[in-house]
Amino acid sequence: MAVEITSRVSLEPFNSLALPGLAEFFCRAASLAELREALAFARSRSLPVTLLGGGSNTVVGGDVPGLVVALATKGIEVVSTLNSRVIIRVAAGENWHQLVRFTLDKGWYGLENLALIPGSVGAAPIQNIGAYGVELESVLESVEVMDMTDGNLRQLSRADCQLGYRDSIFKHSLKGRVVITSVNLVLTTKAQPNLSYGELKEALAAFAKPSPQQVFDLVCALRKAKLPDPDVIHNAGSFFKNPLLSAAKAGALMERFPDIPRYPQADGTVKFPAAWFIDRAGWKGRREAHVGVHQHQALVLIHLGGGCGRELLDFAARIARDVKTKFAVELEMEPVVIGSV
Repeated sequence: MAVEITSRVSLEPFNSLALPGLAEFFCRAASLAELREALAFARSRSLPVTLLGGGSNTVVGGDVPGLVVALATKGIEVVSTLNSRVIIRVAAGENWHQLVRFTLDKGWYGLENLALIPGSVGAAPIQNIGAYGVELESVLESVEVMDMTDGNLRQLSRADCQLGYRDSIFKHSLKGRVVITSVNLVLTTKAQPNLSYGELKEALAAFAKPSPQQVFDLVCALRKAKLPDPDVIHNAGSFFKNPLLSAAKAGALMERFPDIPRYPQADGTVKFPAAWFIDRAGWKGRREAHVGVHQHQALVLIHLGGGCGRELLDFAARIARDVKTKFAVELEMEPVVIGSV
């Protein structure tokens, strides 16, 4: 069946911040054939292509020229099993949290710390999503991508993806050149919960052998307590990355602020919570016109309705400038901006 391409489609329902903007052309690709057809349509008209997954990590800055493709491919299959090792292939359009729940029900473990992260599976390698002591990198086997110039498929190994802290090759040399179509994940049938994150370890200390289900339930409870539901309060989750500083800069910062939380990294750098800087700078809970900072989580910027992408981005820029002035620390946005600003 031919892919249906329509024009001047509102993107407000397709981003968790509910920001307004029109797609010049829009389609929903539910299969690889439809994706190829959509890309061919764009090439034939020399149109730029913008990809949308769950829209949970996206700021719509305004109208989006060219073709917006919402990936809606589905499917989860077992690629191989060997002893306790299970490799599964997951289509890019699958919902991430539903995947975590599905694998847990199947007795395939390794994703439970990543529960309730919003968005689609295809977006996970782009961000190298992570939470509560686990990053996607630890379970990623490979990624299948479609070349946007000819529709051909190829496999990229985990090393090929060049994963870093909320970073990957898909944000750099492959940006705008490929579409992630599926992800291969390595899971295990052995229950080996990762309790490296202090909050999980403390909460489950009473249990001699906490189960993956207990970790999943606790992560869900913690996220619900800390982060607003985007269906209730429009947001894109964590708006800024936690800054990584060199040992020298970290030392100077800790000398000025001995109480600042810090997380030493294996490479000698130190990670600091962006929320601490925003809160200490006095932005937590502040609201201006149609946007604001969530009252319980300084890392979450919210859209109260009636605003636009430009307003939210200006607000975010002011926060970042204030943090830089007060702490000499630069905050970097996590969400991707699409559309004219």
